[in-house]
Amino acid sequence: MAAPPDPQFVLRGTQSAVHALHFCGGAQGREHQRLLSGSLSGLVHIWSLQTRRAIATLDGHGGQCVIWLQTLPQGPQLLSQGRDLKLCLWDLAEGRNAVVDSVDLESVGFCRGSILARGQQRWMLAVPGRGSDEIQILEMPSKTSVCTLKPEADAKPGMPMCLELRQTDSSPRPRLLAGYEDGSVALWDVSERKVCSRIACHTEPEGL
Repeated sequence: MAAPPDPQFVLRGTQSAVHALHFCGGAQGREHQRLLSGSLSGLVHIWSLQTRRAIATLDGHGGQCVIWLQTLPQGPQLLSQGRDLKLCLWDLAEGRNAVVDSVDLESVGFCRGSILARGQQRWMLAVPGRGSDEIQILEMPSKTSVCTLKPEADAKPGMPMCLELRQTDSSPRPRLLAGYEDGSVALWDVSERKVCSRIACHTEPEGL
């Protein structure tokens, strides 16, 4: 196996292990390119890839590990998911860096959420549900429950380990890809609340 390439540069200063990364701002020009990192200590660092320094630190998860970061397409807003059973919505406009809303989660697992833009100010959110094999779909920012996806009675896939909401050009109906603990991947029709197909991809649990 070939050795990995040498890094262009190394960012230091999180003070604890990094568990989530997300690039953003590239469409606004090189000077606005950012890397967001979520750490074991519950902090989110915003890094400038031009100066290679942290320009802000967000603290909203009570010292619990941050496992998912995602910016929203509607504007300078950030979602952070932590092991404190909170999903925080941050306002990053004009350096405010404040939590403006949050969602209480019902699963303490390591499965990261997923979003799908549904209009100018609306988006769909998929997160692990209350039951160990359930997935909760919410309409945001209203937090309205759309549905709870639960495997068929004879299926025993275990916990969801990774989620990806999608909408194809050929259909307006949202789809959800879910990787499960038993190594299978299911394609859900969210509108019909049913599995369209399921394949066994791995003998080990699906990775994040």
